[in-house]
Amino acid sequence: MHWSFAHPIWPAIALLGVVGTISSTIFLIMVMVAARRFKRITRQQAADVRAEYPPVTVLKPVHGFEPQLEANLESFFLQDYPDYEIVFGCRTADDPALAVVQKLCQRYPAVSVRIVLSGEPRRPNAKVYSLDRMIASSTNDYFIISDSDIRVRPDFLYRVIAPLLDRKNGLVTCLYQGVPAGDFWSDLEALGMSVELPSGVMVAEMMEGMKFALGAVMAVRRDALEKIGGIGTTADYYSDDFVLGNRVAEVGYTVVLANPGVGHVLTSQTFRQTFRTQLRWMQSTRYSRPKGHLGTGLTYSTPFGLLALAGCAAIGALPLGIALCAWGYVNRVVQCLAVGWGVIRDRRALAYCWIYPLRDLLGFFVWAASYLGGRYFQWRGELYRFTPGGRIEPASRNLQAAGRGA
Repeated sequence: MHWSFAHPIWPAIALLGVVGTISSTIFLIMVMVAARRFKRITRQQAADVRAEYPPVTVLKPVHGFEPQLEANLESFFLQDYPDYEIVFGCRTADDPALAVVQKLCQRYPAVSVRIVLSGEPRRPNAKVYSLDRMIASSTNDYFIISDSDIRVRPDFLYRVIAPLLDRKNGLVTCLYQGVPAGDFWSDLEALGMSVELPSGVMVAEMMEGMKFALGAVMAVRRDALEKIGGIGTTADYYSDDFVLGNRVAEVGYTVVLANPGVGHVLTSQTFRQTFRTQLRWMQSTRYSRPKGHLGTGLTYSTPFGLLALAGCAAIGALPLGIALCAWGYVNRVVQCLAVGWGVIRDRRALAYCWIYPLRDLLGFFVWAASYLGGRYFQWRGELYRFTPGGRIEPASRNLQAAGRGA
């Protein structure tokens, strides 16, 4: 197919670039307002210090060995909190992650630790299947659910539990900072975690309140779990975190968004692995929130700036195209500084704000690909299929280890 500069497609491309530039600018303004509002709210949360705090159970599902696992888990052994226990959940006793757990138990004998073996999962979401059994093993009423690739500060438990002491709040979820593995692609992915994700979450919280949760860290009370029928009701979903927060909000509790300085530690991956991981997240959002996911396409700035440049150049309006493309770039630099540094306090957002527009462009391609790919995806070495509403169905169990990490 050959398109000359006189082809009618070029004015349409230029118009699309202009519309997208306007929509992404509106989104940036909303992000700036939401960020300022969120910082004010979190300052109030930090000032809310109570004299007494309840016993807490930290729930840590683990599955296999991963880089920096020991340092990630150790951060939970170092909590400056008077009464807490850590429950590790695993499928089998020979899982290599448990060797790390045992090592930490010997190093910190004062920390109460329990291991729950769930066996092979009987529900599509293996993590939730394990969590259901871990919760049943505890008599406490306050729970922290946290992934194995999360690292926290010593005051983490205090800061996350405090909002739950208000009985109207049923769940606390947390923004987090991406911690790269030292390679280029994890650098880009970490920037996305520190900028793109919190931008969308803060705007959503400002517009309609928190109606979902982020799975890296979730604090929840037993009464909220019981009111939704238990955490097992989310075991048929890939985005169990989204569903859990949504259902807690539906039964009348407030879901609180906090920023306690959580780090999401990444592993080194190839471009293909990174793309597949992000595509899986995007596909999950597409099936869980189809309307919101569709609208996300208009929040990207860099791709529309490039479209405006190409379209305007073809119709003889090159100066306008250059201006729009330049603004598309500046737009994302401003967002990176305002959110990545201004809210998340990620120093890399200061040093690499100039490269964040590339992450924005990659994010757009992943978003577009979420509408092109099939329903099947691999997750921790197992094959699943998305179904309408965000539910997943297992297509196989126990694939070859070579498929792990997809």
